[in-house]
Amino acid sequence: MGGGGAGPDGGSTGTGTSEGEDAGADTGAGSGEGAGFRTGEAEDNSGAGKGRTGTTPTRPAPAVHPSGRRGRVVAALMLGMALAALDGTVVATAVPQIVGDLGGFSVFSWLFSGYLLAVTVTLPVYGKLSDTFGRKPVLITGVALFLAGSLLCAAAWSMASLIAFRIVQGLGGGALQGTVQTIAADLYPLKERPRIQSKLSTVWAVSAIAGPAVGGLLASYADWRWIFLINLPIGAVALWLIVRHLTEPVRERGRRPRVDWPGALAVFVTGALLLTALVQGGVAWPWLSAPSLGLFAAAATGAAVTVLVERRAAEPVIPGWVWRRRTIAAVNLALGALGLLMVAPTVFLPTYAQSVLGLGPTAAGFVLSVMTLSWPVSAAYSNRVYRRIGFRNTAALGIGAAMLVLLAFPLLPYPGEAWQPALVMLLLGAALGFFQLPLIVGVQSTVPWAERGTTTASVLFCRQVGQSVGAALFGALANAVLASRLGGSGDLDPVARSLADGSGHDHLRRAVATAVDYVYLGAAGAAGLALLVLLLLAPRRFPVLGDHE
Repeated sequence: MGGGGAGPDGGSTGTGTSEGEDAGADTGAGSGEGAGFRTGEAEDNSGAGKGRTGTTPTRPAPAVHPSGRRGRVVAALMLGMALAALDGTVVATAVPQIVGDLGGFSVFSWLFSGYLLAVTVTLPVYGKLSDTFGRKPVLITGVALFLAGSLLCAAAWSMASLIAFRIVQGLGGGALQGTVQTIAADLYPLKERPRIQSKLSTVWAVSAIAGPAVGGLLASYADWRWIFLINLPIGAVALWLIVRHLTEPVRERGRRPRVDWPGALAVFVTGALLLTALVQGGVAWPWLSAPSLGLFAAAATGAAVTVLVERRAAEPVIPGWVWRRRTIAAVNLALGALGLLMVAPTVFLPTYAQSVLGLGPTAAGFVLSVMTLSWPVSAAYSNRVYRRIGFRNTAALGIGAAMLVLLAFPLLPYPGEAWQPALVMLLLGAALGFFQLPLIVGVQSTVPWAERGTTTASVLFCRQVGQSVGAALFGALANAVLASRLGGSGDLDPVARSLADGSGHDHLRRAVATAVDYVYLGAAGAAGLALLVLLLLAPRRFPVLGDHE
């Protein structure tokens, strides 16, 4: 947000290894040497790859890709990730033109919320399907759905139709995000995974900078429909590369795979209810209103039904081992906290930059984008750290540094200069690069091929849910602080209008600065929660499996 072995696919021998703490902890990963690894598995990974109850029997690792072929597959993965990464930033810049053409200002936020809902609730489903039927058909389906949704969006005749077609895009985006990360782990042995993961992180960094510019140019000099049509040639190239160059092992003939469709439906409905309550609560209706309470009650009921369905399923979409295994459960919770804290910079920093510092929208976007420049750089170098001190300790070091950086934000002078929050974001990106990538690479390395898609999807699902919870929680916190600072008024619409037209007085700007400070303190608390999860729940050494296990 990751190959040096003998041969392009690497491969190591042995039944299981635990992550080493010495300087050469993974020098042999992927080469068959196993230098620096200690034999034996941690307690939460016993029986990996031996057909645990309720899991898919282990299948062989993907077929070897010659180096040139693997490069084409990586190009396809980067193009596929670019489709998802560019989507939000490009669409956001064209909202005024879309609303001016189609109307529907009161519901335009569902252009983003609908897409987010579809991505989030389909991640676990696609993860299980990729473990059952293979990565290639799932990824092809995801790209095809995303492109179909893009074409439909370009032909939308009303805001309601555009929102519906954005949900179709999101159904494809869920397959893109989870499956791309899983294939990246399939292609490279442990030692080389930071290389592909840093490339994927670079896609997000470039998209954060290029997206607003591309969207602005298309909306200003062409037509907003082109922001969706531009996806078609990019996706077509990605699709051609995937079909032609991505190969998977020939599956041994046996019993027909069983798909837990009732469980998939239960997960989808429960996730949709919960995320709708979180996204719309405090915006479309008050938190304690009947719609909000009704949605939360329905989501709780759906969660109970999902648990019952999944416990009885032969091949559950969300297997119980995702939470019973200590390593995976700890990573899920830690990255859920990451989603929570990311709301502070991504949602509230642009408002701070424009309202408090007086910057324009483009300049405010660049204050945020510096974080995406340092993130992939630190992620690329994180392997040098976790080889020496381990996955958990590297992630703990990163999130501890992130907590200190977040705590420093309220200490910035008022109103200050633009370089000050930009420096904070630069440091935050560097810290989070050391946090996220070791956890993703580490947890993917603790499971065999047949469980990697489900594991990766569970991690991304928790991060997405954390982001939705954070948006609701910190939004309520910011509104409460603003109302308190402005005399207890609960109607903040005049505040938003005065900030938008530049007429807000100093008292109002100070109130916004204070509200954002509190949000950053809350984000620091989320970072502290992630740190506690890692130190208390995550094993000191991740139970890493051999690359072909």
